[in-house]
Amino acid sequence: MIDLYTWGTPNGQKVSVMLEELGLDYTAHPINIMQNDQFTPEFLAINPNNKIPAIVDSDGPITVFESGAILMYLAEKVGSNLLPSSGPERYATLQWLMLQMGGVGPMFGQVHHFYKFAKEDVPYAKKRYSDEMHRLYGVLDKRLGEVEYLSGADYSIADIAMYPWVARHEWHPSDLNDFCHVKRWYDSLSERESVQRGMKVPNE
Repeated sequence: MIDLYTWGTPNGQKVSVMLEELGLDYTAHPINIMQNDQFTPEFLAINPNNKIPAIVDSDGPITVFESGAILMYLAEKVGSNLLPSSGPERYATLQWLMLQMGGVGPMFGQVHHFYKFAKEDVPYAKKRYSDEMHRLYGVLDKRLGEVEYLSGADYSIADIAMYPWVARHEWHPSDLNDFCHVKRWYDSLSERESVQRGMKVPNE
C-alpha cells in the first residue's frame, strides 16, 4: 500500500495520475498547503523540504519526495514501460521529464503566482515569466509536431509530469490554441481515464 501526501496542484496531480495509470493501491492524504499543513512536524518527518507530494510505500518501507523522483520510483517499482529501462528511449523520457522539472514547472509556477496570487501587480515579473512560458510552449509544440508523445512514440512519465501544468492553461497569458501540436497532445491525454481520475485527487 502506498500513502500519498498531496494537494490539488500540478506537482501533486502528476503523482496521482501515475498511481491511477499503474493501478496501484494507494490512500491519498490531503496536505492543505493553504493552511500550512506542510509545516507540521508529522509532514516534515516525511519531507523535510515541506513540499508536496511525497509517498510512503509500505513495501520496503520507503519514503520518496520530489514529484519526478516519485514518478521514476513508481515506474521502476512495477517495471513499467512508462520509463524504459535502458537505451535512447530511457534518456528521451528523462530529458523531457527534466525539462518539466527544471523549466516548465518553475516558470509556469511563477506565471501562476504573478497572474493569480500576487498581492500587487509586478509588470516586469509578469512579462519575464510569461515570455519564458511562451518560449517553452514553443519548444513543446515543435517536439509534439514531430512525435506523438514527448519521449517519442510511447506515452511516458514525461507526459504524466507535463500534463497537469498545461491543464492550467486557462490561467496562462499564452493561448493554447496557438500551439496546435500541444493542443492535440493535451486533448488526447485528457481523454485517458487514469488522467481524469488522477486529476481529481485529493477530492477535498
